[in-house]
Amino acid sequence: MVEDARFEDAGGRPVALRALDADDLRVISSLAQDAIFPVTEMTWDRPRRRFALLLNRFRWEEAGGKTAPERVQSVLTIEDAMAVASQGIDRADPDLVLSLLALEWAPGEDGTGRITLVLAGDGAIAVDVEALEVTLRDVTQPYTAPSGKAPRHPD
Repeated sequence: MVEDARFEDAGGRPVALRALDADDLRVISSLAQDAIFPVTEMTWDRPRRRFALLLNRFRWEEAGGKTAPERVQSVLTIEDAMAVASQGIDRADPDLVLSLLALEWAPGEDGTGRITLVLAGDGAIAVDVEALEVTLRDVTQPYTAPSGKAPRHPD
């Protein structure tokens, strides 16, 4: 019998995950939920067909543990990006900080599809892809969340 992975299995190590299907993307979405990032920390490298964000990710895998709530800087990369569009985001405001709520997958024909980054405040970023390939990789040591609290959502 094969068991599903658990947060405890990480043992405090940095996250390094790749999503190649909708189930994998749900795992990355849950780990990236409530990540915050300045609008200046997202980029689309059109020639390389790569969209990337530098996130300050809440460490859900450590939430409820014996340590204070933590964040870690992570890079979220979407490969095979053919087009990127946004709504409800003022890209001209360099001080704008966005909060990621979820990553959603809408399949298209022949493996193509759209990955939507759902943001707090009705914002969204849509990335049309030739194939689903998303990575999430921690790139710094964890640090105590400045608020000292875990994010909460109203019921």
